[in-house]
Amino acid sequence: MQQLKGKTILITGAARGIGAATAKICHDAGAQVLLHAGSASDASAKVAESVGQGANDFLYEDFSAPDAGFSLTSRALERTGRIDGVVNNAGMFTASPLSGDVSTWTDGWSKTLAVNVQAPADICRAAISHFRARGEGGIIVNLASRAGHRGDGVENAAYAASKGAVLAMTKTWARGLAAEDILLYAIAPGWVETRMAPKDIEDRKNALKEIPLGRVAQPEEVGATVAFLLSGACPSATGSTIDINGASYVR
Repeated sequence: MQQLKGKTILITGAARGIGAATAKICHDAGAQVLLHAGSASDASAKVAESVGQGANDFLYEDFSAPDAGFSLTSRALERTGRIDGVVNNAGMFTASPLSGDVSTWTDGWSKTLAVNVQAPADICRAAISHFRARGEGGIIVNLASRAGHRGDGVENAAYAASKGAVLAMTKTWARGLAAEDILLYAIAPGWVETRMAPKDIEDRKNALKEIPLGRVAQPEEVGATVAFLLSGACPSATGSTIDINGASYVR
């Protein structure tokens, strides 16, 4: 069933993991997908091929650079003329340690907020402006994290804070823009089988202990949820956060 036929969807961080799975699922559902990555790689070439594109069709932007979110959205609109939905999936994880060199702390906070908050916020602003100009509404799905609700390890406050910010801005704009048919949703995964998932045997065992389902989520589970939200099947859910964490954190 091509629930996204005729829609153009911009997906950030599409070279791997959740972004790659979401791109394939949206493509198979009939969407034209605009793919972003920080830089070219074998992974981006593989994902492009899976959706009938070439590596050069990717839109490459380093989100740690100022105004990268605005630049990406502008380039996407230059290519297609319209965007119906946005998936803010790109993000980074780096420690913000309470001990050690202060420069590591400062750098961790600076880069995390640039990539995880400022860039997606700028993309949201540009997309909302585009949706308003068209007068046809639009949909934004922002990837947050379980950490945005419950916090994270003591050395990872910057990451948790950034995802809490994503949740807050999603709720704010959902409340303020629903009357214009501009819908926003957040997804808050726990562990997902991506590069961020624990690889060490003991770390994996400890992670699984707190997941009642007994396993980490697959990227395709998140991608399928994103595609459903982009379909517009349930506008009344705007402003909601969907938890995908195997019941490891139940609100």
